[in-house]
Amino acid sequence: MRNLVFITPADARHGFVLAGARQLVVTAEEAETTLRQILDDPDTRVAVIDERLLAGIPEEHFREMEKRWFGILIVLPAPEKRGAVTEEDYALRLIRRAIGYHVRLQP
Repeated sequence: MRNLVFITPADARHGFVLAGARQLVVTAEEAETTLRQILDDPDTRVAVIDERLLAGIPEEHFREMEKRWFGILIVLPAPEKRGAVTEEDYALRLIRRAIGYHVRLQP
């Protein structure tokens, strides 16, 4: 069976398991090791990682994993927190990397 795996922090512990999906709950420090193990599993075809866990993975390591893996790697956007200052989101980083410079998106 081809697997869909979600990698999330503890506050999303019950979200995907309730839907019957495989879910691994990790800290940002464990994220890179866990993601590498998932990507090395030949039965895993889709891996979804919570954006908040990317803080524990150096960007160049994450890009290398994206490039070498044959499956689909999806970054799940972090839930919005009102009033909190957030880091640059994953979509903006992808746009900047693709076109070579920063684009400011207005809602």
